[in-house]
Amino acid sequence: MSSTPASSSSVPAPSKHALSFLAISPEVASYFIAGGCAGAASRTVVSPLERLKIIQQVQPRNSDSQYKGVWRSLVRMWKEEGLKGFMRGNGINCLRIVPYSAVQFTTYEQLKKWFTKHGSKELDTPKRLASGALAGITSVCTTYPLDIVRARLSIATASIPITKSQSVTAGSTLKPSLTNAFHTSSHAYTSQELTMWGMTMKIVREEGGVRALYRGLVATAFGVAPYVGINFAAYEFLRGIVTPPGKTSVTRKLACGALAGSISQTLTYPFDVLRRKLQVAGMRSSALGTPYTGALAALTGIVRTEGVQGLYRGLWPNLLKVAPSIATSFFTYELVKEFLIPTS
Repeated sequence: MSSTPASSSSVPAPSKHALSFLAISPEVASYFIAGGCAGAASRTVVSPLERLKIIQQVQPRNSDSQYKGVWRSLVRMWKEEGLKGFMRGNGINCLRIVPYSAVQFTTYEQLKKWFTKHGSKELDTPKRLASGALAGITSVCTTYPLDIVRARLSIATASIPITKSQSVTAGSTLKPSLTNAFHTSSHAYTSQELTMWGMTMKIVREEGGVRALYRGLVATAFGVAPYVGINFAAYEFLRGIVTPPGKTSVTRKLACGALAGSISQTLTYPFDVLRRKLQVAGMRSSALGTPYTGALAALTGIVRTEGVQGLYRGLWPNLLKVAPSIATSFFTYELVKEFLIPTS
């Protein structure tokens, strides 16, 4: 009868390691939630510019009906598709960016602790770059299929003009219009194919199975690693200069993110162009130019046909997008993290 209290008293107390794990879990969850909120907020505010960047990256070089100029292209997009056109692909972009950003911020925070042995070593620039690079690779590998589907949806309804040879064959001049056709393809997309699931199944069915959902992953990884590394390192460096103690206004915080994002995006932009070229390679459309089979083929092909400037197509709307996007991302992340972890 006395075995009951004896057994209860013999239960070992939680180990220090277990208590440490329990203490860290809410913190990690806070990083994850804050990162997801940051991603959703940052992409939604710049959705029209994000779509315009993708269209300009993949449209044919020699055409009289290109999307030229940021403001003129945005007006054209509004006239042809309205608010729906501005937000085209943003649903799947947010669906992708929430876990992407959550994984990225959480991984970065945990890697910083690992590299510094939980604060016992200095967090210098190389450690920040390494943490950011590994965090970027981790996040992009977990969400890449959503990114490729989002890119397809972004350009599927854009009135990228058909080539002159197509016009001659048709025997008439076709004016870009979204009333009864979609000009990024030699055939119209069905309404089912213009959904996230429908586009995913179309890619899998017509382009070689699930493997097609990872087309361009290598180029993306090479671009994301330095981009995210530079982004985090630049942000933390600038934060020490722009937002010193006592000068942490909202404007200064936003400025840190905007500057960090602009620097990192400009330095790594050619990788983004290569990624888009590879992601749309399977779309059957002469309007999108010659399909490339790999990152190296895309790089040499673009430089040969368009010059080095071809690697920076769409850079201007991208820079206009980056400033508010990255600024919103870091600001939202810090805001939500401080709310969830008041003592941090």
